[in-house]
Amino acid sequence: MTRADVAQRISELREQIHHHDYLYYVEARPEVSDAEYDRLMRELRDLEARFPDLVTDDSPTQRVAGTPTDVFRPVEHRVAMLSLDNATSAEELGEFEARLGRALPGARVGYVCEPKIDGLGVALLYARGRFVRGATRGDGRVGEDVTANLRTIRSVPMVLRGALAAADDLEVRGEVFMPRADFAELNRALEEAGEATFANPRNAAAGAVRQKDPAVTARRPLDIFLYHVSRAEALGFQTYWDTLEALRAAGFKTNPRTERCDALEAVVRYCERLERERDGLGYDADGVVVKVDALQQQRRLGSTTHHPRWAIAFKFAARQATTIVEAIEVGVGKTGILTPVAKLAPVELAGVVIRNVSLHNEDEIRRKDVRVGDTVLIERAGDVIPYVVQVVAAERPAGAEPFRFPSRCPACGGAAVRPAGEAYWRCTGSACPAQLKERLRHFGSRRAMDIEHLGEKVIEQLVDKGLVKDFADLYTLTVDQLADLERLGEKSAENLVRAIATSRERGLARLLNALGIRLVGERVAQLLASRFGSLERIAAAAEVALGEVHGIGKEIAGAVSAFFAEPANRRLIAGLARAGVVTEAPDAGADGPKPLRGKTFVLTGTLATLSREAAREAVERLGGRVAGSVSKKTDYVVVGEAPGSKADDARRLGVTMLDENQFLRLVKS
Repeated sequence: MTRADVAQRISELREQIHHHDYLYYVEARPEVSDAEYDRLMRELRDLEARFPDLVTDDSPTQRVAGTPTDVFRPVEHRVAMLSLDNATSAEELGEFEARLGRALPGARVGYVCEPKIDGLGVALLYARGRFVRGATRGDGRVGEDVTANLRTIRSVPMVLRGALAAADDLEVRGEVFMPRADFAELNRALEEAGEATFANPRNAAAGAVRQKDPAVTARRPLDIFLYHVSRAEALGFQTYWDTLEALRAAGFKTNPRTERCDALEAVVRYCERLERERDGLGYDADGVVVKVDALQQQRRLGSTTHHPRWAIAFKFAARQATTIVEAIEVGVGKTGILTPVAKLAPVELAGVVIRNVSLHNEDEIRRKDVRVGDTVLIERAGDVIPYVVQVVAAERPAGAEPFRFPSRCPACGGAAVRPAGEAYWRCTGSACPAQLKERLRHFGSRRAMDIEHLGEKVIEQLVDKGLVKDFADLYTLTVDQLADLERLGEKSAENLVRAIATSRERGLARLLNALGIRLVGERVAQLLASRFGSLERIAAAAEVALGEVHGIGKEIAGAVSAFFAEPANRRLIAGLARAGVVTEAPDAGADGPKPLRGKTFVLTGTLATLSREAAREAVERLGGRVAGSVSKKTDYVVVGEAPGSKADDARRLGVTMLDENQFLRLVKS
């Protein structure tokens, strides 16, 4: 075969395999045997191995491709993935329609209803019909790039057909889920292998999509339903139903239980019917999504910052069960908060076995009067988080005593106090091992110091054996010390030591977040790092000076000041510095020039040479501020790769737009 012949045959094979994938994974009506499908795939692999320069990203052989990653790149969605307003009754659906009537006086409104899948929302991006990117929902505006993992889901088409294939830039949305039967089989296999099982199908699906290694994702039984086309009106569609038909014609899998309803009465009947049949769906659904069908009406209705006004989620009644409180135990968190947890006689609730439920704080226990031995009614909020609804007083055993909150920490025996005006008791012991374990978990977490291999079992042993008494001790650990720990070994010990060493360079903002200072998260840490430039300056700053930082109020300033006032914490800072941990921000200097003072920036898209956090820090270090949306008061919009609607807003309002090179020149000048 000539090279041209091979290229033609590869094209034919890919088209055939894509066709058979669609029939098998989307339509569930295969036309060829498994053996014939395998023969086609083998032939394609052999030809691509002989001519590797002919391999393309959309080839069926590339569904499990790429190397494991440590970081999921942030990406901005073309259009924000908003939440949904909720309804729990026919009356509330009626109120929804009344709002529509006020906004669309005299208009006749039709609806489309579909099951609300309890999975993981994703956005898929196609360029001229070829899959180029997949991202998680994230915060609705910025998600994480999980393209390599989504490629492994067979019902995600690599190449589109029909009208949507011609779109230069197409973003579609869907819900990744794990069918119940496959979830049960996966948990059985994990249990037999001695590995941890998943609590529910949603957790299993979300965990699979965010695996660092696509090969692991490929072994998880994931599926997807697609339901939305961003900016559908630009493609000439008139109704939401039209977009669903176009999705099906393009090769996407849509939910067969989706129905068109011409009036609210039909919507209510659909919701009632699906709630009765929810256990037979084969996947977890916690409600019905009701959408206005006409896209022109959707545009007129618009959205709030939280949810579209043209859609609502009808939530199914929460699942409830009764069980017995066998014990009430108090745990200690990383900030010393004591949290009571009810240990329950195991009970199955909405497909999950519930053994523990948080009682939150002393006031909650008193309000509900929960006692050991009580029979309690529990519910899963949103079919996810279990909580105690009430005590079944008639079932209370004789002699059941009210629970008394401990005045000493159950982990270290130190004094526990409840500050005036607060709901929580706190341990005051500076050497509390329970706090240290929780703080170490946070210190090493992905969005803090990101120390890979520093897992729960390792932390337990490090603290219990006295090897680590504070964060600085991590940086003194040796391979020999770690290799002696249970289930670690020399190779794993080397990897952990290397990961700890690498974490020294995470930077001031990440370090501040990692320290676990009360009320200080990622955003506050970034503000403090930009304003003061070093950990030493922050520790020396007066509470008044801290409170003057834009975005930091009196309460946060007090918490930061109190943290650094503790001698033990000052010793910790000195120990981290001695261990070589970077305690300064790049170009640190609170007293440096502020040429961007009074200037407002908005960031959109992905920058190639620096993260969103680094760009924000550069602006704030020079006196500017970064906003989340574009307005007439915006001075600059920094536009990276795959920008979202903010770029359109900038053009419409005439705001100055900077590409990455222009932005870097500006901040470096």
